[in-house]
Amino acid sequence: MAKRGPYEKGEAKRREILEVALEIFAQEGYRGTSLRKVAARCNLSLPGLMHYFESKEDLLTQVLRVRDETARGRHPELTGPDSYRAIVREGTKTPGLVELFVSMSAAASDPGHPAHRHFAERYPAIRGEIVDYLRRRMDEGAIRSDIPPERLAVVLVAVADGVQLQWLTERSMDMEQPVNDMMALLAPPAQNPGDTAH
Repeated sequence: MAKRGPYEKGEAKRREILEVALEIFAQEGYRGTSLRKVAARCNLSLPGLMHYFESKEDLLTQVLRVRDETARGRHPELTGPDSYRAIVREGTKTPGLVELFVSMSAAASDPGHPAHRHFAERYPAIRGEIVDYLRRRMDEGAIRSDIPPERLAVVLVAVADGVQLQWLTERSMDMEQPVNDMMALLAPPAQNPGDTAH
């Protein structure tokens, strides 16, 4: 039990660093932000800051984890288009975190990169939640059922991630609109009043 005090202090400081980095990156962008600034806000030197992480890439990966946890805290369940719109809307207010997400998702293709595990865990979890939502809506007849929900989930994630990439170079783009468009495409065809089975 004697080791618990210093361990808890170390974890608290690590959490503080991540929350400060999240705030600064959200406001200023992570590319233009020096880690020295994060360290200074946490009353640490740069070496002192890095003591809590294996590398700069590890720190950035952990910032993404906190970002996801924070978003999940505000949106505990992905209940459909409204949840996605809300998350996308938050992204437009924190472009630095969108930059970080896009850059780290590309870097995560390297199995040796610290972000690889994060994304390898993140995507199956998100797709699973989307599949559950799609199945419910298919059962209700609100979404077309000729495409398996597992495949539709891949498409929806691709749309959400792809529009973020485009938005970084074209900030006038409405990131919510593709979500609306996809849901409109997934709606079953409207029946004409005269189309009744005999």
